[in-house]
Amino acid sequence: MTLAARLAPRLPPRMVTAAAAVLYPRFEPELRRLADFCPPGGTAVDVGGWYGPWSRRLARRADQVVTLEPVPHLARLLASTAPANVRVVQAAAADHAGVARLWLPPGGRGDRGLASLVRREVHGGAIEVRCQPLDDLDLSDVTLIKIDVDGSELAVLRGAEWTLRRDRPALFVELEVRIQPFGAVLSQLARLGYRGWVLPERDWVPLASFDLAAHQRRTGHVADHGLLRRALTPPRRSVRYVNSVLFLPQGNHPGSAD
Repeated sequence: MTLAARLAPRLPPRMVTAAAAVLYPRFEPELRRLADFCPPGGTAVDVGGWYGPWSRRLARRADQVVTLEPVPHLARLLASTAPANVRVVQAAAADHAGVARLWLPPGGRGDRGLASLVRREVHGGAIEVRCQPLDDLDLSDVTLIKIDVDGSELAVLRGAEWTLRRDRPALFVELEVRIQPFGAVLSQLARLGYRGWVLPERDWVPLASFDLAAHQRRTGHVADHGLLRRALTPPRRSVRYVNSVLFLPQGNHPGSAD
C-alpha cells in the first residue's frame, strides 16, 4: 500500500480532496491540457470521480459536470464539496441498470482508486452498488466523457453508445494492460468512428504510432509509486507512465476544441 493510501483515511476528507486537486495534474498532465480537447460550455461527464480532481477542473470549463462515483463515502464527499455546477450520481456507470458488486482492496473503502466491477487479484471484499447507463441520465450537449473504472470500460461505453453517436464527445479513457488487454475497447471505439491519441511528452501522438502496451510494461513500476511519490518526484528524475488515451471522432485532433 502506498503512503498516500495509508494517510488518506486518517486525514480530514476535505484536506485529501484539496491535496488531490493540487497533486493530480502533476502526474496526469492531460488534466492541464483540457483546452486541447474539451470545448467550453456543454456537459462534461466524470465517470469514476474519486476525490474529484477531474470534476473540479471540468467545472471551470463546462456549464455542467455530471460525476458518477459508486463508493458511498466518496460520493457523499463530492456532493458536499464540489462546485455548484457539479451533479454527483452515486452509481457505477455500466451497460445496464440494476445492482452489482463493486470490488475493493482488502481492508479498503475505495480511497485508493482501485474499486472496480471487475474482480482482480488486488481485490478482497465487495459492496453492492447501483448501476446506471450514461444513456439513461438524460444528458444533453455532452462534450467530454472521462472514464476511470479499472477494467469495466467496455460496459461504460456500451451504456453510452446512444450519447456517443448523438453528441460525438471527446473521450478520455484510462487503459492499463496490467489490468486487462484493451483490444476490445479499441475495437469498440473504432467501430464508433473514434481515433486515439496519447501525450507521452509535450506533444500529442496518434495511438496508432505509439505502442501503449509495450510502454506500460517498461514503465509500469512507476504506477506502484503512488500519487504522493509520483507528484513530488523532481521533473528531471521522473519517468512518464502513460495510462490514459484521448479518443476523438475521426477527423478531429487535439487542439481543435474551441
